[in-house]
Amino acid sequence: MKIERTRLAEVILVHPRVFSDERGWFYESFNEVAFANSTACDVRFVQDNHSRSSEGVLRGLHFQLPPYAQGKLVRVVQGRVFDVAVDIRRSSATFGQWVAAELSEANRCQLWIPAGFAHGFLALSDGAEVLYKSTDRWEASAERSIAWNDASIGIEWPTTQLPQLSAKDAVAPRLSEVTVFD
Repeated sequence: MKIERTRLAEVILVHPRVFSDERGWFYESFNEVAFANSTACDVRFVQDNHSRSSEGVLRGLHFQLPPYAQGKLVRVVQGRVFDVAVDIRRSSATFGQWVAAELSEANRCQLWIPAGFAHGFLALSDGAEVLYKSTDRWEASAERSIAWNDASIGIEWPTTQLPQLSAKDAVAPRLSEVTVFD
């Protein structure tokens, strides 16, 4: 695997090594030892999640508060998405900054988003299927959202149309209005 640090150093784009021949292709989507050695991130995943979204659906920006904070390793197995991570650690020099990567079935890349970051994505194709591993379980009492269009963050979503949002995401507060990480 090839590791690419983003401008938010803790958020990492993972390029898998793909083996192709006339029969098709194969790659390891996750190898604990290789991931730890390549990223210097010692993580343990406890839950896998799978979502399917229509084109124009935006999910996020989501995170969980401690003690249920989640790191996520995100990949797309069908279609493509614009995947975003936002630093929500108040003590961080990059607080409120974001990075994004296009993840797709074609590029097979994965985005590592550690705890302390909010996560969201916009489906760029119909039937975008996203799989992600998380370092803690989902806990409703710890779940929080930030408005996808918070001007203080300034995410440059690749769309000119209003995205389709869940009822919860449609009323998500601004970053300045939520409890985040210290």
